[in-house]
Amino acid sequence: MTKNDLIEAARAAAAHAHAPYSRFGVGAALLMTDGSVVTGCNFENASYGLSLCAETVALAKAASQGRLREVAEVAVIGGAIGAGGLTGTAPVSPCGRCRQVLNEAAQMGGRDLVIHCAAAVGGAVATYRLSELLPHAFGPADLGLG
Repeated sequence: MTKNDLIEAARAAAAHAHAPYSRFGVGAALLMTDGSVVTGCNFENASYGLSLCAETVALAKAASQGRLREVAEVAVIGGAIGAGGLTGTAPVSPCGRCRQVLNEAAQMGGRDLVIHCAAAVGGAVATYRLSELLPHAFGPADLGLG
């Protein structure tokens, strides 16, 4: 699977975003070590604090399948929801909470995840290692579990 394939899987997931309050749809796609893909989209709630980010949804799906340690790479895409789909030309990166949740999978799997942050329109992509987005992360290893 190429980086562009993974980004397109995230784009397809974003099409299902439940974002009636922010009108900002996000999709995430996790490339697993066996080459399969697990996706998620953001899921907002009228009680805003109960909303879930796309990355968290995708990681929860992977965990529910017993596959949290298998996450190898991540693509995230997002933008304002318009009549023709998502809009926005700047790459969208995981929020701080999602970076911490991604770190759980990274430490459990013993790898520094590659994160592709994509723009909704125009093809701009910024690629990072999770350690760049979340230096000095706290995780399972700090509890003697990693």
